Amino acid sequence: MSTKMISKDNAEHYVWGGDCDGWHLVKGPDLSVIHERMLPARAEVRHHHSRARQLFFVLSGELTMVLDGREELIRPNQGIEIAPGRTHQAANRGTTPVEFLVISQPMAQGDRIEAPRA
Repeated sequence: MSTKMISKDNAEHYVWGGDCDGWHLVKGPDLSVIHERMLPARAEVRHHHSRARQLFFVLSGELTMVLDGREELIRPNQGIEIAPGRTHQAANRGTTPVEFLVISQPMAQGDRIEAPRA
């Protein structure tokens, strides 16, 4: 098995939320590593995962994580672990884009349960 260098330049890219970016650095059923870029004034939908445990790790900018209704500000070189079943929402309340890694074990795709809208 050969080893291939991976970066945003050669990773599988997708757009979410209309104008936010994601790059699959590792995409397997047992492990997912995604590099995401979220523009200011954007947020994902509140949700939880039944199986996936996640780590959000900020590379640049500031990410607000809403966990069970409480907000945590995550700065560069900081991360927060989200256990399965915890309702969460990543948001960029800042004025610059935020870039972060989302590491999920197992893969979170197909394991997302959206929270009822308030």
